[in-house]
Amino acid sequence: MAEVEIGRISHYYGKIGVAAIELDKGDLKVGETIRIKGHTTDLTQTVDSMQIEHESVDSAAKGSAVGLKVSDHVREHDAVFRVTE
Repeated sequence: MAEVEIGRISHYYGKIGVAAIELDKGDLKVGETIRIKGHTTDLTQTVDSMQIEHESVDSAAKGSAVGLKVSDHVREHDAVFRVTE
């Protein structure tokens, strides 16, 4: 499986398990698989839903900032990759 870097974690909201992601290198769609990798983080999951400014969206373009529910703790500056077959 190939991985393409699409952005970075800009903030993690621990109480609600949501990561804010800056998509500075690519776009993202609901249903795609992502991998979040950092110094102590290595998480792979499917994007079930995401929001921009508290509005649910199906896709986000390069340059957007999205909120994404994550299944485990992530950290600021972790890299976000889109996983492709």
